[in-house]
Amino acid sequence: MSVKRISDSSITVIQQMMPTDSNLAGNIHGGTIMKLVDNTAGIVASRHSSKNSVTASIDRIDFHSPVYVGDLLKIHASINYVGKKSMEIGARVEAEDPLTGEVRHTASAYLTFVSLDKAGKALPIPEIALESETEERRQREALARRAARLRVKNCEIKGICEL
Repeated sequence: MSVKRISDSSITVIQQMMPTDSNLAGNIHGGTIMKLVDNTAGIVASRHSSKNSVTASIDRIDFHSPVYVGDLLKIHASINYVGKKSMEIGARVEAEDPLTGEVRHTASAYLTFVSLDKAGKALPIPEIALESETEERRQREALARRAARLRVKNCEIKGICEL
């Protein structure tokens, strides 16, 4: 299995937010943003693995500022970590006011994906080549999140709880 560069699968998706995306206050629904984040991360996962990739989990999504009707929603997504059969993809969401050019960091999310064969069995995923200090830092942080996920999973499933 080949080693792939992170930059080969990283993408930015831009979409203008419309009134149909908003709630009564004129803010964009968090669920709308979450769906766009999941779709964008799924594209990154499929590009990296060259396979059908599905969301296994979303660790968290933190909203920092609202998105308004008319804003350009930008989702930057790239791989942070690749294990044997799963990968973590980080997404940074920004809102840009197209009239003023003001850009706001509106959300961040970490998603875990697996690639599946036609029978639904998880497939091995190509490794990543770390080419910068930023990529190395993101991988270290992803490994820490993975360890935390495994601690929670062991506590929930096996009753082995470590604080």
